[in-house]
Amino acid sequence: MNYKKTTDFLFKQFPAFQKKGESAYKPGLDRVSKLSKLVANPHKKFKSIHIAGTNGKGSCSHMMASIMQEAGYKVGLFTSPHLKDFRERIKINGIEIPEQKVIDFVSRLKHKTTSIKPSFFEYTTIMAFEYFADQKVDIAIIETGLGGRLDCSNIIKPEISIITNIGFDHQQFLGNTLTKIAKEKAGIIKTNTPVVIGRRQHETIDVFNFFSRKKQSKIIWADEVNCNFKLDLLGSYQKENSRTVFAAINELKNQGWEISTNTIKSGFEKSIQNTGIKGRWDILQETPKVICDTGHNEDGVNQIVRQLNDLNFNQLHIVWGMTNDKDISKILTLLPEKANYYWCSPKIERALKTDDLEINATKFKLKGKKYDSVKKALNKAILNASDEDLIFIGGSTFVVAEAL
Repeated sequence: MNYKKTTDFLFKQFPAFQKKGESAYKPGLDRVSKLSKLVANPHKKFKSIHIAGTNGKGSCSHMMASIMQEAGYKVGLFTSPHLKDFRERIKINGIEIPEQKVIDFVSRLKHKTTSIKPSFFEYTTIMAFEYFADQKVDIAIIETGLGGRLDCSNIIKPEISIITNIGFDHQQFLGNTLTKIAKEKAGIIKTNTPVVIGRRQHETIDVFNFFSRKKQSKIIWADEVNCNFKLDLLGSYQKENSRTVFAAINELKNQGWEISTNTIKSGFEKSIQNTGIKGRWDILQETPKVICDTGHNEDGVNQIVRQLNDLNFNQLHIVWGMTNDKDISKILTLLPEKANYYWCSPKIERALKTDDLEINATKFKLKGKKYDSVKKALNKAILNASDEDLIFIGGSTFVVAEAL
């Protein structure tokens, strides 16, 4: 198989939640444990940091990886979803896993996994773990896919667990209250393993205190840490993420990892350069200014709108599309009325139909037109915008991916 046929096989044989949604979700650790055993349990052969949370876990993962790279360590990075190429999910020191490694892994295992019936994410997770073990990384930064307790990445025993924040997303799987969602995320807390909590929230404090005591694990609240480093990631929400990362880095230093203040400084300043992270308050062009951001749930959209309100521009143009598993009304009620909207749908099965998006938007006095594709919507926005205007692209990771 060539690389394209290999990735086609992965997406078709093992449906991805990224593309299919609920039908592809397979919680639990039984299948991933069996899959891991087929390749000699690679997750036991490298040190790791495990990151869960509703928002910010991707940014924290990349910042953490950047700092550890600057400290001279060989750093694995496992994140999801990807924007353009599957290999974005698996990197070492910012370099994507080679195509041939993906081909070899799939070719070797595709006939051995029939009885296990793993999900796409389980298959991908073990591919990453084997690659990190084979390449002898010093440490790997592992981002959960969905949740924590039943997420297939939860077979690792990390040096530190990190939970960024708790918000409403994927309630059909994780629960419909912040307390219930926090319990699922708290499932990554391991015995005698420090846990960093990124945001102190009234509804979740008791949950995290309970699980940290139960696991006899030190709990570190990131809001008690001062972090004033300059960041190359521009979103205002990155201040909270950087505090979370800094708290975790300080704990790693306590464990004996050699990480200097200059290393931390340069790591924060070079997160994009070192890791290739995209889609987080990403400025695509200056005149007119075009910004995209992957924030797609209530908390993420709130942060986006707050930052848009702080910017100076003449007219706001918003290219917007969503997936069909989000609470449309709760998201749309957050969006600014004073904007020209360009409604669109990403090219995935989970996409919210543009007609449905437009109909719902009128209930909230959001005015705009619908377009056949993200590209057409963006091109029209650029055509309509003056040099002093601002164009924002968002609503879904997949809308941003098609705009890049």
